[in-house]
Amino acid sequence: MIRKSLRAGLLGTAAMAMCAPALAFEDASQEGSQPVATSQVRDVIIITAQKREEAITDIPVSISVVSGERLVNSGAGSLVDFAAYVPGVNVGSGGSPGQTSITLRGIAPIGAGATVSTHIDDSPLGGSSNYSRSPAFALDLFPNDIERVEILRGPQGTLYGASAMGGLLRYVTRTPDPSGFSVQMAGEMFSLADASSLGYGARGRVNVPLADNAAFSASLFTRETPGYVDNTFTGENDQNELTQTGGRVALFLEPASNFTINLSAMFQDIDSANNGQVYLDPVTLETIDGPRTTRNIIAEPFAKRERYYAARLNWDLGFADFASITSFSNTQNRQDTDASRIFGTIFPLLTGGAVPEGLSEFNLFLDLEKYTQEFRLTSAGDGRWQWLIGAFYTNEESENRQFVSATDMAGNIIPGLHPAAVVSLPSSYEEYAVFGNASFDLTDRLTIGFGGRLARNEQDFAQISDGALVGGATNFTGESSEDVFTYMLNATFDLTDQTMLYGRIASGYRPGGPNVALLGMPPQVDADRLVNYEVGVKSDFWDGRALIEATAYWIEWEDIQLSSVIGGVGGLINGDTARSRGIEFQAVVAPTDGLRLGFNAGLTDAELTADAPDLSGVDGDRLPGVPRYNYALTADYDWTLQNGWDARVGGGVRWVGDRNVSYPASATYMVLDSYHSVDVNAEVSNGAWSLRGYVRNLTDEDVYVSGTRMTNALGAPVFVMATLLQPRTVGLVLSVSR
Repeated sequence: MIRKSLRAGLLGTAAMAMCAPALAFEDASQEGSQPVATSQVRDVIIITAQKREEAITDIPVSISVVSGERLVNSGAGSLVDFAAYVPGVNVGSGGSPGQTSITLRGIAPIGAGATVSTHIDDSPLGGSSNYSRSPAFALDLFPNDIERVEILRGPQGTLYGASAMGGLLRYVTRTPDPSGFSVQMAGEMFSLADASSLGYGARGRVNVPLADNAAFSASLFTRETPGYVDNTFTGENDQNELTQTGGRVALFLEPASNFTINLSAMFQDIDSANNGQVYLDPVTLETIDGPRTTRNIIAEPFAKRERYYAARLNWDLGFADFASITSFSNTQNRQDTDASRIFGTIFPLLTGGAVPEGLSEFNLFLDLEKYTQEFRLTSAGDGRWQWLIGAFYTNEESENRQFVSATDMAGNIIPGLHPAAVVSLPSSYEEYAVFGNASFDLTDRLTIGFGGRLARNEQDFAQISDGALVGGATNFTGESSEDVFTYMLNATFDLTDQTMLYGRIASGYRPGGPNVALLGMPPQVDADRLVNYEVGVKSDFWDGRALIEATAYWIEWEDIQLSSVIGGVGGLINGDTARSRGIEFQAVVAPTDGLRLGFNAGLTDAELTADAPDLSGVDGDRLPGVPRYNYALTADYDWTLQNGWDARVGGGVRWVGDRNVSYPASATYMVLDSYHSVDVNAEVSNGAWSLRGYVRNLTDEDVYVSGTRMTNALGAPVFVMATLLQPRTVGLVLSVSR
């Protein structure tokens, strides 16, 4: 088969380079490394997103990759900081890292389950059941010890199973290197517009060879971000301070030339004193008390704890490679919300006027323990036949505890009404799956591929609740089981040595599960499914100076899981259908040595194709949280200074179109305006020492990345809670590596 000469820059950086696309795949193991100034792209990015090592340009899937170094250079601290540089991707935020929702190709997380699968290396994180609340708390790793982030657009159900409907977000971590000792350390200071104090951070990593065939690495980071939102009700300024800490240890062993062992453990903690959100008038959508102000009466802290342990064994059998991947993860989320204007306002109604309006706090605690095991066998070599077969198992135990308080305006408990609601929703999810795919070179230029996955999940669930808001005491158990098959077909054709055409059909699903015990609700909600049709082209030209990728897709989504509310209590039902279709474009050009220019854009038309009365949606309504357009422009220039020093400057503009919140006929409907942000960075380095500067949101745009129109328990709008794009952030980083 003719191996395509497409180069790495198009997909590897131009699509999502934070502030400057590089045409070469940069060595992320060196904190201060610089790309070599060149007018062509000669290094090919090798990724493992399809569970085998492949050049990114040989894969018939729309993929973007960003290096860990790019994330560090730009000062990124969460998905929101770089998602808008990727076509077809939208990330919503609840006001801090970790309170994150992800949409790919318009497949919005409608309902209770996630529509984008998140992985660390080969292991999925996040809950599969509808009671783990994964869509609102997606995996959001700080870019420390991260080699790269891979984003695959379109359903990946054949290889990755449940919830990979819209696509896949995969963090690839660094592997310890036996070839030599290295250490990197960095200190960071930064300021935010409207913050009264400076932020700071530090990170370090050490790689220690233990022998010619063994190595150990350890990394640690911390970052303190000052607040920038003032509370006009309590008088507190800068109330949304944020702390992020984490670390990772890893061990690489090669006891035989054909056998390797990779062991790792990771932790990450996020602690936010309050959310980076503001109160807006529900009619005008203007801030009530001025820019960057809020009115919560009760503090709204958020805390997230991630613990992840993994073991990967690889055995080269000659004819094939065998892999065993084992993981265990524990994720805890604690979210406190001021619900006084939602529930506190109806205390008189609940008590026949005996109790005046008061304060109410909603506490949510989520605890997920997840064990996964995967075995797979992958064909070796590059013959005409390539194949992969595997088996997967997961066992998940999830706790979902909710508490609603009832106190007077002085904070005293109201007898007979407190607690207004106590809810516990423990659930378990167990899944078995077998999967496989294969490709065959029909000619030197034409290759076909196909694959499938058969999965069975079994779930148990309990609903234990009490309180006036949930209709009194309830104790109910339920269970469900289902079998789901997903498939994939593709074909690639090398039009020339530099241009590949491809077509792909792939399906995906989101698991169903047992439902809440409520009159009018079905006892079980079924899996929803979709099929994606796409065609694309990947090409380089101008003697390797220019590269493009263009993709067009059409997705049909059916049996959509929808939230339905009866008597103030929410459950799930299967709705009808929706469709998403669009175009994704990525390009990079190197007109002169050291200069690289990038452009990417996405057009997404996602809408209901049948009425959804439970959501007040009608045929033709746009799906919520999906911008119709997004684009980004990037530029990067590097050059050589004297005495072994190099320099680099870069910048980018990201633009996101307007997004619906809910549907036009709904009481919670509104439209978030389009926004843009300008980001720049620069660096001087001599390989050992590096001084970097960055500015995010250079023009200090006061815009909203997501929002919710809040209604009280009777459905009347009371205010809009909107999440701010972080204000202008100016940072300086000094790093040293050896």
